[in-house]
Amino acid sequence: MTASIDAHVRLDTHPTHPSAVQAVLTGTQARVASTALEAAGWSAAATGVLVLARIDHEEPYWAADAAQHLTAEGITVEITPRLQEAIDEEWTWPNYPMPWCTRNEIREVSDQAQKIHDDIRNGHLLIHAHAHDGHTTVAVGTYLHQGGKSVYLHGEDHLRQIADTFDSPAEALVAFENAHAAEMRPGPAPLTDIERAATAARSVFDVTTAKPEPPRPQLEAVPIYLADAGDHDALLGTFLDTHGEFEKWRTWSDETTHAIHESQTLRIERVHETQARETAWIVAAYEAPVSDRMWHLTATSATPAPVLQNLLKHLADGDGWDTVIGVPVGERTVTTATQPLTEAGWKHTLTGHGIRWTSPDGQAGVRFDPLTAQAPQNPATWTIWAGPDPDRPTWAITASPHTPSSLLADLSETLAHETGTRQPQPGRREHRTRLAASAPAAPAVTAGRPASRSR
Repeated sequence: MTASIDAHVRLDTHPTHPSAVQAVLTGTQARVASTALEAAGWSAAATGVLVLARIDHEEPYWAADAAQHLTAEGITVEITPRLQEAIDEEWTWPNYPMPWCTRNEIREVSDQAQKIHDDIRNGHLLIHAHAHDGHTTVAVGTYLHQGGKSVYLHGEDHLRQIADTFDSPAEALVAFENAHAAEMRPGPAPLTDIERAATAARSVFDVTTAKPEPPRPQLEAVPIYLADAGDHDALLGTFLDTHGEFEKWRTWSDETTHAIHESQTLRIERVHETQARETAWIVAAYEAPVSDRMWHLTATSATPAPVLQNLLKHLADGDGWDTVIGVPVGERTVTTATQPLTEAGWKHTLTGHGIRWTSPDGQAGVRFDPLTAQAPQNPATWTIWAGPDPDRPTWAITASPHTPSSLLADLSETLAHETGTRQPQPGRREHRTRLAASAPAAPAVTAGRPASRSR
């Protein structure tokens, strides 16, 4: 029976890097666990903290492998639920250049590339020169152990491989110069984005000496369209945790996350790390998994979290996904979509772009452009925004012509009646919304056949 060791290892996702893993070690014999993890490629980041940051995004897999070995040695290991989710996640590299490889074989290729990367980073493999062969980076170097073997390297990141070996550095350099004389440069190639991200994840941080954050100022209540953007990634994470009918799909770049309904006819794309006015969400509905889009909408990065939360709730309820395409967007559709605004006293006007509904305080609006309503894939027949005007919005949601009127009506109801919170803004006068004494009648629009289900 394996003797118990007084060491506890808590494995969790890295606080900033999307796939890296951190280990927090405690116990009188924590050094035993630390030595085992460092031998497996983990890096010490602070006292009692180690980080596994790789170039192949396989950190969760190798964290689970480390947990098994530590447990076998009698060390207590705890894996947090979010790391366990990452361990259980099935994903693959899109457009992988060796499609005949199984998932395990792909991982083996990546691990060999990781070993080459680590040998270079740790000074065991000296790179003499590099070049670009028109497709990828190539390099030539010599191991300072293994009898001084020289190697020709081909590829970058998780695809880097040893393509040839030589008996001496001179022989390797001559062969490399003959093949890449025009592009040959001394020393190693600049770090790739993935290599830089892994280096940053391994940077020293000390959780024991971190200063506590100053108390946050009390939030102020505001109309929902003036609320703070909040944490969109956390919002999507909660949505996926509570709605098992949507499956999370991971892309190789970690720049986007996809949530796809089990029917394959509704798809939500979350684009990470976008600027406030850039598109951060794309929702698209399809009649069948392989058909053209029926409708779609987008939302920018600064869109208030409670607005998006209500949008996701509507999508999860499954009400009004379907719509009838190929028919005009008529008066009934527009009236249904904007009735909550009309009833709440939002002012409506006719403009050169169509019809506009503006909040009583003038800080938000909804616009319908009938001239684009006949183009099914037009991205901005509907525009919902906050800010000076729809051409200079603080945030905006745009929707194609056949976006279900029930969904648009839900958004209108949210804007007209719900509130949110934001950080106090010094110098800003207290915001008060005063409803109009009576609601104006809805403007007339070009009549046509009703476009879809409405409520």
